[in-house]
Amino acid sequence: MTARTVQQLFDLTGRTALVTGGSRGLGLQMAHALGEAGARILISSRKADDLEQACAELQAAGIDARWIAADCAKDADISRLADETLQRMGEVDILVNNAGATWGAPAEDHPVDAWDKVMNLNVRGYFLLSQAIAKKSMIARRSGRIVNIASIAGLNGNPPGLNTIAYNTSKGAAINFTRALAAEWGKYNITVNAICPGFFPSKMTAGTLKAFGAENLASGAPLKRLGDDEDLKGICLLFASDSGKHITGQWLAVDGGVSVVTGG
Repeated sequence: MTARTVQQLFDLTGRTALVTGGSRGLGLQMAHALGEAGARILISSRKADDLEQACAELQAAGIDARWIAADCAKDADISRLADETLQRMGEVDILVNNAGATWGAPAEDHPVDAWDKVMNLNVRGYFLLSQAIAKKSMIARRSGRIVNIASIAGLNGNPPGLNTIAYNTSKGAAINFTRALAAEWGKYNITVNAICPGFFPSKMTAGTLKAFGAENLASGAPLKRLGDDEDLKGICLLFASDSGKHITGQWLAVDGGVSVVTGG
C-alpha cells in the first residue's frame, strides 16, 4: 500500500461526526475542526435556539451541519439521538462525547441530586451514547472513532476554594472509561481516546474564572495563557482521523502545561 500524505490522513471527506454539547464552547470548536476537515456534522445539546445559531455559524463556514436537540442525561433522549442521527446521516464514523455539567459545593455539603446530575451526564451519558452508536453503526462496519472530553480536573484535586468533587470524580471516571472501552473495542477497529482540557473561557468555567481571576489562572500555566478558540482543533482531528488510527486508550492534556506543574 502506498503511504498516504499527511493531508490525506487528516482528510475527513465522506465521514460523519456526531458532537454532543456542540452548540457552543469547546464542542462548537471541535465541530468546526471536524467540518473544516471535510466531515458532515451533526451537533446536539438541550436547547434548540442555541443549536440553530451554532448550525448557522457552521454552515456559514461552508460546513454541512445539522442539529438535534437532546438531553444526554436522559436515557430516552440518548436513544432518540442515536436513532435520529443514523436516520438522517446514514452512519456515524466519529462520536465526540462532550456534553457535560459541573456543580460547585464543599464535599461535606454537596447535594446528592447534584452529584447524580453531574455523574449521569458526564459518565453515564458517555457510556450509553457510545454503546448505542457502536451497536447501531460502528461495530458492524469494524470502524469508528470515539473522542471523550475529560478534563485536567480528572487528573488531580483542586486548589483551595475550588469545590467541584463530583466534576473531578466524573472526569477521572471518563479517563478510565476511555481506557477500558478502548481495550474492549479494539477488536472492532474502534479507537477510543480522551482529551483533557485545562481552563478555557466558556459558560461552564465563567464562575471559576471570575472567582480566581483569569489572569491568575493563566499565570499558573507554563505557557502563561488560557485555552482559546483553536487549541482543541488539532488534537480532536488527530483522534478523529486516520492520522491517529494507531492511537487508542490514551488521554492528552491541553492545558498550557498546568498538569505538568500540578502533578497530573
